[in-house]
Amino acid sequence: MADHYEVLGVSRDASIDEIKKAYRRLARELHPDVNPSADASERFKTVTHAYDVLSNPTQRQQYDLGGQGGGGFDGGNFGNFGDIFETFFGGGGGSSRGPRSRRERGQDALIRVEVDLDEVIFGTHREMEVDTAIVCETCNGTCCQPGTGPVTCDICHGTGSIQRAVRSLLGNVMTSSPCGTCRGYGTIIATPCVTCQGQGRIRARRTVPVDIPAGVDTGLRLQMPGSGEAGPAGGPNGDLYLEIKVRHHDVFSRNGDDLLATLEVAMTDAILGTTATLHALDGDVEVDLRPGTQSSEIITVKDRGVTKLRGSGRGDLKIGVQVVTPSRLDHKERDLIQQFADRHKAPEPTLGHFQQGLFAKLRDRFLG
Repeated sequence: MADHYEVLGVSRDASIDEIKKAYRRLARELHPDVNPSADASERFKTVTHAYDVLSNPTQRQQYDLGGQGGGGFDGGNFGNFGDIFETFFGGGGGSSRGPRSRRERGQDALIRVEVDLDEVIFGTHREMEVDTAIVCETCNGTCCQPGTGPVTCDICHGTGSIQRAVRSLLGNVMTSSPCGTCRGYGTIIATPCVTCQGQGRIRARRTVPVDIPAGVDTGLRLQMPGSGEAGPAGGPNGDLYLEIKVRHHDVFSRNGDDLLATLEVAMTDAILGTTATLHALDGDVEVDLRPGTQSSEIITVKDRGVTKLRGSGRGDLKIGVQVVTPSRLDHKERDLIQQFADRHKAPEPTLGHFQQGLFAKLRDRFLG
C-alpha cells in the first residue's frame, strides 16, 4: 500500500492545513467531474483515503505507529464530501465566506402623491412628509453606545460560523452553521446604543423634497434612488417610489397631452358668431366663433395643453362647442323665432351616420 504522506506529497510532520491544501490541489486535478479517465478515478480514491486518515488526529496517530489508519478502503466512499463540495463549489464552510455584515440596504418605500391638473402642465415641487427609518444620530449607525465598539465573538472567534466534523456512513463530513452567539456577524454589540436599541436606525418623520415633472399622469411611478428607508447598522438607503394620481377637474379633462373642454354657446351667438374668453388652466384664452357655428365642432388652440413628459413642446387645448337651445320662450320671442323659421325653411329631419370623435368623448365625460 502506498504511503499516505507520499500520496499527498507532504512530509510526515506536515500540519493539518498543509495536508488539507495538498488534498485540495490533487482533488481539483483528479476529481471525476474534472478528469473522467479511469486512472484519475483510481488515484482520486487513493488520495481521498489518504486525506481521510491523515486529517483525523486519531487515525493519523494510529497510522504513524504502524497501523492501517482507518482500515480498508471502500471504493464507494469518496471521503469528506463536505470538503469536496467546498473545493469545487465554494460551499460547506461558512468561514470561507467570512462573517455576515450588519450593514444592509434599507427597504424601498412607496407613497402616493395627488396633484392637480394645472400642476401637471408645467410640473411642480413638493415637500413630502414621510414616516420612515433614518440613521440614528446618537451612534451614527454603529449600533454601539458612543465610545464603545463591537467585540469579537469568543465562540466563533470572528468567523461568524461554527464548523463540526460529523461521522456518517459516507465518512467524515464537515458541517458549518451560523454562530448562535453572534448570529453569524462575528462580533457582538456588548453595549448597544440606548437610542436605537442597537439597530443603528430609528423611525422618524422626515421631509423629502420632490420635483414632479410636467406631463405625469395617474398611475405613473417615479423613482427616487436613495430616498427610501435607511439600512440597519448604517447601511445604504433604499429607493423611494412616488405613485402619481391626478385629481379630477370640473372643467378640463385630458386625452394624452391634449386638454379637453366643452364651451356652451347661446343659439344666437352660434348663428351670429362671437368672441369668448375662457379661463384656461394657465391663463385666459380668447376663442373666435365664426357665424353659423354648429354643435360638436371642435376649436383647437395650439400649444395650450400639457407639457410632454418625454420630449419638448405641449399638446393642444381642444374645445367642443355645444349650442344651447332655449327651452322657455315668451310670446314675443316665439313669434320672432317663428318668423325666422318661416324665412329659413329647414329640410325634413333625416337619420345619418352616428359620428364618433373627440366631442363624443367630451359628452361622455358629462354623462359619466
